[in-house]
Amino acid sequence: MSRQMGDGHRLFLQNMMTNGIVSAAQAGMLHKKCCELHGGQEKIDDFINVVNTHLQPLFMHIRKGMSEEDGQEHFVLMDLIVESDSGSASSTAILNSADKLISKKLKKKEAELVLNKFVQDKWLKEQDGEYTLSVRCIVEMEPYMRTIYQDMIKVCYVCHNIALQCQVCENPSCEIKVHLPCVARYFRARSDPHCPACNDFWPHEIPEMQAAQSQSSQNLPSSSKENTAPTQTRRSRRV
Repeated sequence: MSRQMGDGHRLFLQNMMTNGIVSAAQAGMLHKKCCELHGGQEKIDDFINVVNTHLQPLFMHIRKGMSEEDGQEHFVLMDLIVESDSGSASSTAILNSADKLISKKLKKKEAELVLNKFVQDKWLKEQDGEYTLSVRCIVEMEPYMRTIYQDMIKVCYVCHNIALQCQVCENPSCEIKVHLPCVARYFRARSDPHCPACNDFWPHEIPEMQAAQSQSSQNLPSSSKENTAPTQTRRSRRV
């Protein structure tokens, strides 16, 4: 059985989630503080390995990298769900990955407990066995994701927030992304929907926002709107 995360590990992870990337020197000071506050005598590599053991089933990992400018080492929190085409990861894929840990294997029951904890703490959302990043996670990690995944992260053409779960224009020279709630609002009064960027026909199913959701989303910060769940009931057709 893998070693359990203590309060010191959680404090370290919380700081990594807040900052996204820290220098090796900063990580060393943070590690020392965590050990002083909550006890522990692990070397920093062993300390981070404990955190990674519990993060890996969630497609997250703290990785060490070197700056090409000055050669200094940094620790970066990698969020691998961002690399998914759908912006989500199935519970089956996550639990199966528990058998493929590089260091110590994590039992699927243990992985389920970790997943439930992340959902409970509102870092992840779960619906029908699919896990996605929560509003809290996206908002807190947005600067980090924009920096680390700048070649991969795309923003919604309508609201300009990070777009993970979205529809994509099928024109290879366009390929803009639009959140499902933004699709519903943008195409609400359009019977013949076309891409707002290239004007190609928009072939995707157009969601319809429930009245209560549509009203409540207008009162949310813009970064929270992307997780408002639309109901897909109308399919756009080429005229």
